[in-house]
This record gives sequence, C-alpha cells and structure tokens, in this order.
Amino acid sequence: MSILLRNIIRFVLLLLLQVFVLNNILLHQLVGLNLYMLFVLLLPFNLPRPALMLLALLMGLGMDMFMNTMGMHAAACIFIAYLRPFIINILSPQGGFETTQKTPSMTSMGVSQFLTYIAILVFLHNLVYFPLEVFSFASFFYLLLKILLSTAASILLIVLYELLFFSRK
Repeated sequence: MSILLRNIIRFVLLLLLQVFVLNNILLHQLVGLNLYMLFVLLLPFNLPRPALMLLALLMGLGMDMFMNTMGMHAAACIFIAYLRPFIINILSPQGGFETTQKTPSMTSMGVSQFLTYIAILVFLHNLVYFPLEVFSFASFFYLLLKILLSTAASILLIVLYELLFFSRK
C-alpha cells in the first residue's frame, strides 16, 4: 500500500475513531482520550514543513467541525506540526534514522526514542489544547493535572495502536 493511501485511510479512521468512540468514553473529568494527533505524529519524516502544517490544519479543523470547538484542535495540531521536525532532529542519531520505513514508529526510531518523541509532542499538544478549552488559569493545578493525566492516557493509547498495527523486524 502506498504511503499516500495509508495516510488518507489513517486520517479518516483516526478522525472517526476519535469523534465517535473516544470522545464518548468518560473515564473521569480529568482524563481526555486523544488519539487523533497520531495522524500528525506518524506522517513521513521527509514531508516538508508547509505540507505537514497544512495536513495538521486539516485534521484539527476536522475535529473542530465535529466537536464545535472553534479552532482549538487546529491550533494544537498546527503547534505540534511546527515543532515536530525540531523534535525529530533532536532525537535522531547522527546521520539520521537508517531505515527502509519512512515514517516514525517503534521499529524505525527505536522504542525509547519513539516513546520520547510521542511523549514530548502529546504533552505539547495538551499544553496548548487544554488551556484553550478551559480558557482560564484560575485553577492552575486542576489544569496541570488534566494535562498530565490526558498525556499519560494518550501515550498509552498510542503505544497500544503501535503494538497492534505495526510489526517488529
């Protein structure tokens, strides 16, 4: 399957999974299950930044249209799309990732680097999204706890996704 077709299918499936399944699961008021940003995280390494930011905008606007959140998801997705190349450059070994795969995964990056990569970007996504959602810093510790717990839950979902849909070498 081509990379383009795989990313189109991933876009649609992650958007629908987030809107119709994960947003209807209520664990606690402090925990938000977000998996849709995985589309941005798993885009190819060599994708130019403008294309990356445009695809992140499309995913964010798709979420905003379904959830009626007026640009909050789009802002968070564009933020992580902008920072993604910097994070990949920081985490990549000297000479870059030597792999036949062209997208970030546990097999292409290694488990520890992939976990670091998703942890940083999911945390940054939540750091932008939840203050926009709450729109107040009055309850700072509540907001911080919500960001941390939602980040942990999202990382767990991403690892489960990675283990289910990608095989090891």
